[in-house]
Amino acid sequence: MNAKKTLSLSLASAMALGLLAGCGSSASSAAASTADSTAPAADSTSTAASSDAAGKVYYLNFKPEQDEAWQDLAAKYTEETGVPVTVVTAASGQYETTLMSEMAKSDAPTLFQVNGPVGLASWKDYCYDLSGSKIAGELTSDSYALKDGDATLGIGYVIESYGLITNKSLLEKAGYSVDDIKSFADLKKVAEDITARKDELGFAAFTSAGMDGSSDWRFKTHLANLPIYFEYQADGINNTDAIKGTYLDNYKDIFDLYINNSTCDPAELAGKTGDDSRNEFLNNEAVFFQNGSWEYTNLVGDGKPFTDDDLTMMPIYIGVGDEANQGLCTGTENYWCVNKEASEEDINATLDFIYWCVSSDEGTKAMADDMGFVIPFKAAAESPNLFVKVDNEMTAEGKTPVAWNFSTMPSENWKNGVGSALTAYAAGTGSWDDVVTAFVDGWATEAALNAAA
Repeated sequence: MNAKKTLSLSLASAMALGLLAGCGSSASSAAASTADSTAPAADSTSTAASSDAAGKVYYLNFKPEQDEAWQDLAAKYTEETGVPVTVVTAASGQYETTLMSEMAKSDAPTLFQVNGPVGLASWKDYCYDLSGSKIAGELTSDSYALKDGDATLGIGYVIESYGLITNKSLLEKAGYSVDDIKSFADLKKVAEDITARKDELGFAAFTSAGMDGSSDWRFKTHLANLPIYFEYQADGINNTDAIKGTYLDNYKDIFDLYINNSTCDPAELAGKTGDDSRNEFLNNEAVFFQNGSWEYTNLVGDGKPFTDDDLTMMPIYIGVGDEANQGLCTGTENYWCVNKEASEEDINATLDFIYWCVSSDEGTKAMADDMGFVIPFKAAAESPNLFVKVDNEMTAEGKTPVAWNFSTMPSENWKNGVGSALTAYAAGTGSWDDVVTAFVDGWATEAALNAAA
């Protein structure tokens, strides 16, 4: 069946299953979007389109914080090849909505993103089989190929890490170093001591755990990954239709630590944004900021207040497992997909563009230096990103990275239910039992809906 003829079914499925959450969603609210959730492609920034090239590229970008870098790279490609490239960047937390809107248009994206197997289920009817393509041949490992049976429908294009971004200078002012924190118990001791001396020190332990849509993905997705990861490890599985919630008491412990030792009262978190949290960190108002390697260029560089010497990233400890040997949360939820409904010329132009991005000197340098990406391709340039280097050092030391299991979360609706329960809990209008219900019962409900779809 032609995918265009089943658009309404695909969109309904995407509403139920879409998991593309900001990482920085992975997307951060760091940069202004070139398009909001309803903006047409014509409103986006486009490279010079006057060309004799046979095909064109329309990339619907997931990462607001890399928008400018993608616009620049697209312009370089057009200058070099004559192929017009349009980059539209969805607003933070709005990728799935924007994708649904844009794919319904006659001039739909030729290049888009899914977050993993669950996201692929919504969009696989639109995905060109990349088996045998030049870009697939550049992968350093087949584990970065997103498959449906024998077909390769997505290509992972960036590996990222997240944890507790730490202001080492403030930590030292409080009388500690990163070597003093090797477990949840250590983190709790330090955070609560900083809170007890907050007026004297002039800063808090944690930035605000904002539950606004630009920020809540950090807790309903990235933080929620920790109890899921440890449950999967304990049970020897990599997916489930019925999460047990074995480590939800630990989830509560770390969330309580965040909200009770931060820059604001927990009741204010519903209105706190991703920008608020970042700005608090930039202004030296807090020691710890839960976020990822994608934040590096927002914190370090021209006009930024920090150097590499000021910062590091620590694991998110929740009091489970061998914490002394725990690494950062490292993985990917970023898979490129080529729209098979595009014209043959546009498909070929898109394949050429993404191959150039990961194999040419210009492309790999831009992805490493301007975007701060570690890319899983043979020609990858070394990233200058401090947080990437910290992850590499931890892995070299034998520490075990925490896998990104949040791509197995059953739906966006599940995440929203957990987020709403967390927000009410922080505000004092809901209980932790409500969070547990949203987490466990909500998972079973959404998984059943997926199975019936």
